[in-house]
Amino acid sequence: MYTWEELEEKCLNCHKCRLCETRNNVVIGVGNKNSDILFIGEGPGEQEDLKGEPFVGPAGKLLDKMLGAIELDRSKIYIANIVKCRPPYNRDPAKDEQAACINFLRHQFLLIRPKIIVCLGRIAAQAIISPDFRITKSRGIWYNRKNCDIMATYHPSALLRDENKKRPAWEDFKAIRKKYDEKL
Repeated sequence: MYTWEELEEKCLNCHKCRLCETRNNVVIGVGNKNSDILFIGEGPGEQEDLKGEPFVGPAGKLLDKMLGAIELDRSKIYIANIVKCRPPYNRDPAKDEQAACINFLRHQFLLIRPKIIVCLGRIAAQAIISPDFRITKSRGIWYNRKNCDIMATYHPSALLRDENKKRPAWEDFKAIRKKYDEKL
C-alpha cells in the first residue's frame, strides 16, 4: 500500500491511458483524509481539470449546497473520482480508462478506510457497486461490502439538467446523513 505522498506522485506521473495526453491537471481528490465518508464521482470536468480539484464547477457548487443541507462539508468528507484525468468533451470515461485508474481509488479507500461510500452517478455506481447498476432503479439503496455501507445517488450535474431528480436526491442525502449519524 502507498502512503498519501507516494499515491499522489504515482497519480501525477501516470501515463496508463490516453487521458494523460489531454489533461491540464491530475485531479486526485480533496477533503478530510481521515473521513468516515467517501464521495466518488466519475471524473473531472473542465473546471476540475483546470483547478486540479474535484467538484468545483456548477455541479460542485450544487454538491456543496446539498452537503450543507445535511450539515456536512468538505472538511468532514473526502471526494474522489473513478478517473483522475478529464475525459475530452466531458464524455463518460471509457472502460479501459476506468480500469487503468481504479487502483488509485482503491489505494485512496485503503488510506481513508471510510465507513460510508456515496457513488455520485451511474458511472461511479457501476464501477463500485455493480457493472449493470441502473441509477434510476437502484439509487438510494444501501449495500454493505467489507463492513462499508455504499449508496448511489444522482450525480449533481444530472440534477442541474433535470429538476425532477432533485426530490429523490434530497431523500438520498437525508438517508446519507442518517447513516453517517449511525456510524459515528
